[in-house]
Amino acid sequence: MDIRAAEISAILKDQIENFGNEADVAEVGQVLSVGDGVARIYGLDNVQAGEMVEFPGGIKGMALNLEVDNVGVVIFGEDRGIKEGDTVKRTGAIVDVPVGKEL
Repeated sequence: MDIRAAEISAILKDQIENFGNEADVAEVGQVLSVGDGVARIYGLDNVQAGEMVEFPGGIKGMALNLEVDNVGVVIFGEDRGIKEGDTVKRTGAIVDVPVGKEL
């Protein structure tokens, strides 16, 4: 098996040209503590009050208490599956509730 430098160079150039240069960036934090339907999260520095966050397993929560070193998040669902060290990510969406005459 004899591969020439030109062949290797052509293969590498082809691979580089076809390489996807898009990155999926998400701001994430870690659960410090959880109890009574509230989780304390470290690392969500840019989260907004009322913003929806997502826990592992698709459980949602809403950021309420924005403190210097952590964020208090109300959990919408069962909090027993959430544990210290779990990763939480921002969704970028502020919680909204539709209203109308039916309400």
